[in-house]
Amino acid sequence: MNKNSNQNNRRNFLSKMLIVGTSGIALLSSSAYGRGSRGKGKKSTTTILTDEQKAEIFYMYQEEKVARDVYITLGGEDYYPNENTFASIQLSEQRHIDAVEGLCDKYGISKKGVNEGEVGNFVLEELQTLYDDCVTRGRESLLEALTVGEDIEIKDIKDLEEAMVGMPSDVVNVFSNLREGSINHLEAFQAAIAREMR
Repeated sequence: MNKNSNQNNRRNFLSKMLIVGTSGIALLSSSAYGRGSRGKGKKSTTTILTDEQKAEIFYMYQEEKVARDVYITLGGEDYYPNENTFASIQLSEQRHIDAVEGLCDKYGISKKGVNEGEVGNFVLEELQTLYDDCVTRGRESLLEALTVGEDIEIKDIKDLEEAMVGMPSDVVNVFSNLREGSINHLEAFQAAIAREMR
């Protein structure tokens, strides 16, 4: 998929989310006033998220699930159970899912229809297609499956970088940490690809 096509897909997705997502602008505050002696009488900062920002966070929540689910499937008994790269990275992807889910909870982003425990099931059509395509490609050979992992991590890094723009600092911090994790995953897949090609 070329860059312009990918950007158009994201814009289309965000437009749809603006229509079907929660309406208006959400105002979130962890509490109106700080607690304890240090925070007494001090107002905590509030964060305003647009619907587009909420859609970006939800998209990343589901994209992290795509990565985990693809690795669970391709690393499972039916395909490449002896390839430890899938097994180790899927555990890390679960932590990525949990981190973005925490942002969804914090900012009141609806997760309606999401069944996190069901592998290979997504509420966003674009990501359902991505999962299906990745698994279809990965079935061809172990080398292709590892290349799928490489491609997923490259996409994840790019999407996280784009999603950080204009976000509040707590979201940027989470996405920055996930990006570092994805860079490590990318390096692991590239090492496995190099090993397989020897």
